[in-house]
Amino acid sequence: MRKVNIHEAKTHLSRLVERAAKGEGFIIAKAGKPLVKVVPLSAREAPAIRRLGFLAGEISVPDDFDRMGRDEIATTFSGDK
Repeated sequence: MRKVNIHEAKTHLSRLVERAAKGEGFIIAKAGKPLVKVVPLSAREAPAIRRLGFLAGEISVPDDFDRMGRDEIATTFSGDK
């Protein structure tokens, strides 16, 4: 993505906005440090990053997790009451 400094953005704002509207987003920087990103309104937002393991240490899964409720499930699906 193209990076422009604030002075260039002010000087060429119309042209930059026109290009951004066509899909060419750009970043406005001050002293080389990125400040804002300009993208067209029709641009798709990046999906949120899903982090694996973000609950590590917060929850625990019992050792018999795969056997929990086995009898109740068997009874429910066998039709026995």
